[in-house]
Amino acid sequence: QVQLVESGGGLVQTGGSLRLSCAASGRTFSSYSMGWFRQAPGKEREFLASINWIGTIINYADPAQGRFTISRDNARNTVYLQMNSLKPDDTAVYHCAASRLQFGAPLAQRLYDYWGQGTQVTVSS
Repeated sequence: QVQLVESGGGLVQTGGSLRLSCAASGRTFSSYSMGWFRQAPGKEREFLASINWIGTIINYADPAQGRFTISRDNARNTVYLQMNSLKPDDTAVYHCAASRLQFGAPLAQRLYDYWGQGTQVTVSS
């Protein structure tokens, strides 16, 4: 069992930056690939970025490419999402998730086994 707690969300102006953190419980954090997803009001949850257990495989969705950076610190049981050049369209609840598929950094939501409750990001125009 893995418990995930996101933090770092908040209100930011267009063009600003935020760094989200996701802290995982347990001693097996390095056994999981980790992903970031978001869900905007009235929209389905979408994939943003994923990273395998050691950070050698990283995937980004188009909305994140070039603006967001995913990273992890296995010693701290934490995965991060650095978000730059934020736009109002980035307003959403951001979730981290853990997948037992530790080697591949999966993109599909159905491949993730544990989810955090989410942190709200609001970008004002």
